[in-house]
Amino acid sequence: MNKFLRLGLLAALACTLLLTMGCPGKRQTTDQVPSDDDRYAGQRLTAEEARAADEITNARVYFEYDKFDLKAESKQVLARKAELLKRYTKIRVSIQGHCDERGTEEYNLALGERRARAAYEFLTMSGVGAGQLEMVSYGKLQPAVQGHNEAAWSKNRRDEFIVLNPR
Repeated sequence: MNKFLRLGLLAALACTLLLTMGCPGKRQTTDQVPSDDDRYAGQRLTAEEARAADEITNARVYFEYDKFDLKAESKQVLARKAELLKRYTKIRVSIQGHCDERGTEEYNLALGERRARAAYEFLTMSGVGAGQLEMVSYGKLQPAVQGHNEAAWSKNRRDEFIVLNPR
């Protein structure tokens, strides 16, 4: 058999083996799930952590007009978030304060910060590590609902919780 033909066959066999074996560094264990839709910025979470992260991000905290104090229902939502964050200390969260469209941009940025701080302080007082939390205010820059009425405004006066990369 020709020397070049033999080398070609060996190279083809090696390529076939490499392709069928795959890359060992990219194998996925059954207890880890890739984050859906990049919700968790590409991090790998166990199925249990992913469920906790979903619960943390899905529940928002809402505020009254021109207020940043927490209502009783908001405290219940935050208490549940605190339980999950204390159990899953790898999960880090950005608390994002938002406002409705009324008021100046500067005023709403400050109000959004006070709203985010209210949730931050509740969580830290409940035992969540400060290193798991960060705050940001978007003021009126990112409305959840478009509209110029109370129905829209009430949905825009909120804190959202976004899961960040783990430590």
